[in-house]
Amino acid sequence: MRDLGVGFGYLIKGQRWVARHGRQFGFGLLPGLITLVLYAAALTALALWGEDFVAWATPFADDWSSPWPGLFRGLLTAVLFALSLLLAVITFTAVTLLIGQPFYESLSESVDRDVSPDGTAPESNLPLWRELWISGRDSLRIVVRAALWGVLLFALGFIPVAGQTVVPALGFFVTGFFLTEELTAVALQRRDVALRDRLALLRSRKTLIWGFGTPLAVAFLVPFVAVFLMPGAVAGATLLARDLRGEETAGDATDRQPQDAAS
Repeated sequence: MRDLGVGFGYLIKGQRWVARHGRQFGFGLLPGLITLVLYAAALTALALWGEDFVAWATPFADDWSSPWPGLFRGLLTAVLFALSLLLAVITFTAVTLLIGQPFYESLSESVDRDVSPDGTAPESNLPLWRELWISGRDSLRIVVRAALWGVLLFALGFIPVAGQTVVPALGFFVTGFFLTEELTAVALQRRDVALRDRLALLRSRKTLIWGFGTPLAVAFLVPFVAVFLMPGAVAGATLLARDLRGEETAGDATDRQPQDAAS
């Protein structure tokens, strides 16, 4: 259970780090804002036309006696929107990281230099197009995994009582795990850690990962919060990645002023 607190602590330290580096925080808001607009448009369209889509997809219910068609389709519409919201939370990080790849790479490197005893940071030495390709490919694989979990949770949601209590809670832990994978990938990819090895690394410290990612998954459900938390989440995930790799950290650099870190 101690790892839960440690994981949450990295999330807080990341927010404190970007708060002391205002310029990087400001630039880090732009990719999240772009992604938020795109997702808000998609969810709005789903809210407006989701019921029509469900009606089109369930013609067999047309012959049912009232009120069963309306109740059945209303339930499916609500579940469809909830599932879409879950996938939006999971994929928001992947899309934002892809849009803001150059900035978040720079931010993560700055955190590494700040906390490293020798003031250095691992570098991938890959061209930008190659980094974008690897990031996009790995993000797609994670989204597929997350979608499979989403389908499973969707099915379990029909279980009486547990489907309305245990399953949503489980969904936050699953979402938190995948969010953490996407965020730590920024730092771990620079260390040439492949996706399979990243997943194994995260699974070896599940409690730590849940402590970091689950509160973030809950926070990301609040409009605009994800945008403002993204830069600090990347910074915190870099600190978390160093812990997972057993790398030495020189004190609590998140408490330093920017000029101290640069000296």
